[in-house]
Amino acid sequence: MTNARESLDNSPRQLQVETHGLDVIGDAERKGTPRTLFWPWFGANVSILGLSYGAFALGFGISFWQALIAGVIGIVFSFLLCGFVAVAGKRGSAPTMVLSRAAYGVRGNRLPSVISWVLTVGWETVLCALATLATATVFDRLGWGGGTGTQVVALIVVAGLTVVGGVMGFDVIMRLQTLITVVTGVLTVVYVCLVADHIHWSTVSDIPAGSAQEFIGALVFMMTGFGLGWVNAAADYSRYLPRTSSSRGVIGWTTFGASVAPLLLLVFGLLLAGSSTTLNAAVAADPIGALTTILPTWFLVPFAVVAVLGLVGGAVLDIYSSGLALLSAGLRIPRPLAALVDGVLMIAGAVYIVFFADDFLGPFMGFLTTLGVPIAAWCGIMLADILLRRRDYAEPDLYRPDGRYGDVPLTPLLLTLAATAVGWGLVTNASADWLTWQGYLLQPLGLGGKSGAWAYANLGVLAALALGFLGTLALRRGRVRAQEAQVGAV
Repeated sequence: MTNARESLDNSPRQLQVETHGLDVIGDAERKGTPRTLFWPWFGANVSILGLSYGAFALGFGISFWQALIAGVIGIVFSFLLCGFVAVAGKRGSAPTMVLSRAAYGVRGNRLPSVISWVLTVGWETVLCALATLATATVFDRLGWGGGTGTQVVALIVVAGLTVVGGVMGFDVIMRLQTLITVVTGVLTVVYVCLVADHIHWSTVSDIPAGSAQEFIGALVFMMTGFGLGWVNAAADYSRYLPRTSSSRGVIGWTTFGASVAPLLLLVFGLLLAGSSTTLNAAVAADPIGALTTILPTWFLVPFAVVAVLGLVGGAVLDIYSSGLALLSAGLRIPRPLAALVDGVLMIAGAVYIVFFADDFLGPFMGFLTTLGVPIAAWCGIMLADILLRRRDYAEPDLYRPDGRYGDVPLTPLLLTLAATAVGWGLVTNASADWLTWQGYLLQPLGLGGKSGAWAYANLGVLAALALGFLGTLALRRGRVRAQEAQVGAV
């Protein structure tokens, strides 16, 4: 497979800060093929964290086979949604949260932009904190110190790599992700070989099966932990492709690049977690660091490299897209400065997780589920809007409140609020005290209340996705046809 940068641009060019923000990418700068999308998506998802999702899935009380099926469906389906949204990028040449204005209006789109910004800042914070914790754990096992001083230094290094990549922009990110893909991929294979003898199939196969509700809960958790965490940024990289690029290629390479590593890591993570109840429990407190306990000492430093690079790969994409979302929400500053602002917030959040939080898994699951609901609602609306459109976007009107896409159309906004309200009423998270208000529809709908069998099935995410999608198909078809019929439509 060709190098990503060579595929994107055959002429050598010095690295520089990307000046593009929310503006449309000109045809002269749009190069490459859908295959180049493999690199950023693979590099962002080849994290050792994927192994920890095996423990997360089994934590729902299901068997190995149930967890495997839930993981495969959740990962592939959620990244397939990213592939569909990525098609809008090559059709509209603008960031995801600008293209969203076609559905929400120019200023109405500030609502999903704010939600997208919070989600991406949250993800980059989690990844930065995990990389810091993992480094400290490795140093502690090596006897080099793993206390506060080590954590501070690790946080500075991880945050520095992430912020620099986000500020520099697309060109640096594509080169960085290619490097991360190769290094992390090779070292992850070595890790798998070294710990393979810790797998005990007889123990794994004896794990009892769980209920249908527990299976659904694990499936939705996989969706929110993988593709639904990226869907709001899915067009940020495909916007650099030529308009003539194959839509099927964009969908296929996005889905494949993003899914292949998590699928392989999930299988091995399930086998490891299912073989040891001790490891399974340790992952909840330190998802990456716990994986070092079964490693030989000589591989701890390479493990730290693979862990940090894998997490940084995801954090860099997040900080880049969070900066774009912040601009789309209405903040008028240059894109590099927006990424820097998000970097400061990321560092503050990581400091809290590393130095003050007592538990990781509970707040993490609460974060994913709570923000997964409105993002699922937005995703449903966005996918339906893309499906309804037969022509490319009228790009100038994406920036004009008086253009064909409107300013603050009520239908998509009300639909988002309604789908989110229904979704939050159908999810719960007992591990996060600040989320006890959720689940208010479980009792009225006869689903057993907040302590019943359906309490942790996370039905609200699926409900929000379906309501957003079906509601837009039913209520917005005529509006889209009228937009595309206007004089001067692309």
